[in-house]
Amino acid sequence: MYHFADSDHARPMKSFVPGPERQREFRDALGRFATGVTVVTTDTPEGPVGITANSFSSVSLDPPIVLWSIGRHSRRFPAFAQCRDFAVHVLGADQLELSRRFACAGEAFAGLDHDRSEAGVPLLKGCLSRFECSRLATHDGGDHAIVVARVVAASFAEGEPLLFAGGGYGRFDRFA
Repeated sequence: MYHFADSDHARPMKSFVPGPERQREFRDALGRFATGVTVVTTDTPEGPVGITANSFSSVSLDPPIVLWSIGRHSRRFPAFAQCRDFAVHVLGADQLELSRRFACAGEAFAGLDHDRSEAGVPLLKGCLSRFECSRLATHDGGDHAIVVARVVAASFAEGEPLLFAGGGYGRFDRFA
């Protein structure tokens, strides 16, 4: 991934006003922020649905609340806009293919072994952590919807996280 211990703090910055004609530069600026990678799942009358997302964040420890956002342009938006229950799965560094599988719309669950929560939400196996959630609110976030939820169950395992930055996947490199 990146190693910043010897970086030059006097690097020149490119400034701009974000807008429709500067979307690529805005995405590039946002891409400087490394995030973890998650897959969010829910169930629908047509079957299970999942989507790769890096917009996940904790909100509160007491009560346990998290949020994530989904693009309104996604073909999976209606499923997540209407669901009450869902699960957020934090992926490990060894789960790159699982991330890619859910990044595309389609039959991501085809042939995939998974469990179900008490609420019927599909639960992926082998993740670093999982948060079973019940929606509290959805807020307008421009071309995204911000979903705020209470965590009703959580689990975690040891392992290295899968990271996303600058339009690509990577690993975390700890400093001494």
